[in-house]
Order: sequence, then structure tokens, then C-alpha cells
Amino acid sequence: QVQLVESGGGLVQAGGSLRLSCAASGRTLSSYAMGWLRQAPGKEREFVAAISRSGGSTYYADSVKGRFTISRDNAKNTVYLQMNSLKPEDTAVYYCAADISVGVPKKLDDYDYWGQGTQVTVSS
Repeated sequence: QVQLVESGGGLVQAGGSLRLSCAASGRTLSSYAMGWLRQAPGKEREFVAAISRSGGSTYYADSVKGRFTISRDNAKNTVYLQMNSLKPEDTAVYYCAADISVGVPKKLDDYDYWGQGTQVTVSS
């Protein structure tokens, strides 16, 4: 089993940047495909980005493509989400999640383990 802890959220103005981090413990991160998902107030949780175990494959939601970049450092047991050109509609709680299966998980149901989330607020 793996434990996930997100950090790096905060308040930023529209057009700004943030980098989220997800630190894993309990089991080596390279055993999991990883993803970032988010939930805005009053909305359902949605997929943002995912990365394969090796980091060789990534996948993004259309709403963040070209602005967000997911990456991982398996030696540091950490996954990152670099968020640029932030918009007010990016405001949400961002969750890191892990999937034991091979591939790039694109659906919420694919994920086996979840962090507690970190708040990102983008002001206009």
C-alpha cells in the first residue's frame, strides 16, 4: 500500500503558475501509474493528468493541455504537476492518486489510492 501527500497549493492570480508535489511513502512510486485529479466547489471530481510508471507516457484533459505538465521522479518518490497560465476555472482541490495497473489511467475509477488533496485558488 502507498500513502500520498500533496503540497504546493495556494492562492495565485490568473495567468500565474504553481507547482504541486505529491510525495509517496510505504511503497516505491515506480510500482504505480500516477495521476492528478481535481474537484471544484459544487462539481464532480474530474481527471486532470496522468503519467505511466516509467514517465514515458502522459495524458491530459483537454481543459489543461498545453498549460499543465505532469512529471515524476521515481528516485525521490515524488510526482509533480506544473501549472502555468492558470485560470479562475482551475480553482479546485487537487488530488494525487496512484494506480497499480500498467498504462496511463484516465478514469477516476482506475485509481486505487488517493491523497487528501491540496487547495488551488486562482483569482481573477
